[in-house]
Amino acid sequence: MPDFEDRKVVDRYMDRLDTRGVSRRDFLALASAGLSAGAAATALGLPSVAVADPSGKIAYLAWSASTEYNQLVSKGAEAASKALGQNYVFLDGQIDSTRQLNQFEQLTTTRAAGGFFNILDGSALRRVSKVAEDTKTYFGAIWDSVAWYTPFDAGDYYTLYAVPEEDDAHRRVSAEVLKAVTEKFGGGDVVALTGTPGNWCEAARNRGRDDAFKDFPKTRLVDTLPGKWLREESLRATEDLLSRNKNIVGIITQNDDEAQGALAALRNAGIKPGKDIFVGGADGTSLGSQAIKRGLQTATSGNSPVYTGALFAARIFDVTHGWQPRAAERQLYWRALTVTRDNIDSYIDRYVDNKDVEPFDYRKLSHVLHPNDWDPQADLYPIDVEHHWRGYPKPDGWTLPKAYAEAKARGELEAVKAEYADRNKIKFDGPSPNRKA
Repeated sequence: MPDFEDRKVVDRYMDRLDTRGVSRRDFLALASAGLSAGAAATALGLPSVAVADPSGKIAYLAWSASTEYNQLVSKGAEAASKALGQNYVFLDGQIDSTRQLNQFEQLTTTRAAGGFFNILDGSALRRVSKVAEDTKTYFGAIWDSVAWYTPFDAGDYYTLYAVPEEDDAHRRVSAEVLKAVTEKFGGGDVVALTGTPGNWCEAARNRGRDDAFKDFPKTRLVDTLPGKWLREESLRATEDLLSRNKNIVGIITQNDDEAQGALAALRNAGIKPGKDIFVGGADGTSLGSQAIKRGLQTATSGNSPVYTGALFAARIFDVTHGWQPRAAERQLYWRALTVTRDNIDSYIDRYVDNKDVEPFDYRKLSHVLHPNDWDPQADLYPIDVEHHWRGYPKPDGWTLPKAYAEAKARGELEAVKAEYADRNKIKFDGPSPNRKA
């Protein structure tokens, strides 16, 4: 084998291999981890294998580019891809799951590294999985899916399903709204905007919201309408809720885009948000954060959309460079912050108005580049499948996937949770690791 400690040797092999977009440091990290298949093959006189294909871009396939959440996910994925030496593309599904499927099929013809979905219709993931297996293209998914359908049912190329643990996150946001309502008005009528019926995220957030009412018995959920995650839909839905309910003192929405629609409806009606009616959102977007700062919105769940994009981009990079996740690492939760006036300044400083200081060390999200000091940079932990899909009837004959069941039986879920907690040095609620002291 060649001496990869010699800079001239490294440069010679990088010239011979397809390594555009790969730095010398990345090349050495791959080699030292035993993952530089191209280098090893060439050194042994075998047909060359690319370390990184220059056309191997990472794609984010969003159900709509019109929401701020998806725009911020894309921002994180693009920044992480750049830090990892990968090309990147943001694909707008235009609220059409068939279009998203077609986009993925086209992506596989470009020798792309892979992509990840915020998919409109989770049932389309079955077809995505088939295309991925046929073309050996990795993908991941955030939010929606088919109930009880896991990456293990799809095959090795469905590398990651990950979401914030929304029951807990939205319960805490709802509690902040109900606390404000109780403290100012002694209780009262609350309405809610929901998402897309049947969507896992909607079901989980509804469940968390409803749980919060148990601790505030003087408040009542009196009406709901779908906001469908969009500002325009939520503006109209809020106008209808205001006309149907005359004594509303709180509105709990499913995301910050919906909260923006609700705030617009309140302004149009001459109602002062934050004084006459308290509003809660979710996702921790820029506009949601600024509304909290101005006293218009009471709370949001700061799951950082930028983190979503960075997490998935790093996973696609890792699996296309030889790293293999354990069973417990293929389905993950992360814990969102509850953002209120009490901590909004630090949240904005890191995630919103950060003066071009990136909120994460994107390279440390890569197991390949940082095998010894990899850092999830959040409270990231394995999903318990049966807990996650509670409330959805199991398909006839459904059992836990064999690989997952075996991992759970041998304690791998708990072990990975403990390992990730130990590796989490850059805290989600702390300052950016890139911020100078």
